[in-house]
Amino acid sequence: EFMTRDLSKHDIIAIFIDGKAFADRDMVIALGVTLAGDKVLLGFIETDTENFQVCRDFLNGLLDRGLSTKHEILFIIDGSKGIHKAITKVMKETAFIQRCQWHKRENVLAYLPKSHQADFKRKLQAAYEAPSYEAATKRMEVIKKELRLINQSALTSLEEGFEETLTLHRLGMFDMLGTSFKTTNCIENVNSRLGTYTDRVRCWRNSDQRHRWIGTTLLEVEPTLRKVRGHRHLSELRAAM
Repeated sequence: EFMTRDLSKHDIIAIFIDGKAFADRDMVIALGVTLAGDKVLLGFIETDTENFQVCRDFLNGLLDRGLSTKHEILFIIDGSKGIHKAITKVMKETAFIQRCQWHKRENVLAYLPKSHQADFKRKLQAAYEAPSYEAATKRMEVIKKELRLINQSALTSLEEGFEETLTLHRLGMFDMLGTSFKTTNCIENVNSRLGTYTDRVRCWRNSDQRHRWIGTTLLEVEPTLRKVRGHRHLSELRAAM
């Protein structure tokens, strides 16, 4: 029932995509947000890793089920290269990508010695919380100069996909929608709730069992999901994109 639901009745403006581990397998799950701010679980696919071919097939499957590309869609993802490539190849010019600021910040900090982590965590957070694209990039340039002297690898990590961490800023929507869309928290919350049903299972007998447990759980979780914060501004996001 879950995997064959018609998606054409939903006016989707944003999609969160993330993976959840099930023993030695990953399940890539997609959570849509409608123009009214309602959360709709779109589907999932079983894979070994979040690779391009699987994610491409997953997105094409959502299109086959009626996901509309009449309007642009904001995709919120972590740093997965496979998911990113699939979005750009399948959705083309209709896709805007917001990279999770939390994941980017933590990736950068992982390169730094502990003596520098607290300071740069504060600076990166302040830069991402800047109200405008210009202010955020100005603060980031200062951080980049400091990282260039301390750790070139941390700088490289920050620059990789940097512009996509500021997509909401560039669209002029960060103040209104940053709380909901600057990180992958929405889909991670779903994964956490899914885990309350599945994390204690140590032996999955087969793939069919995994699929049935996940589909059943997501159908149960979906009606309890709240509207995204700032949903009254989603029409402005569509206009901005």
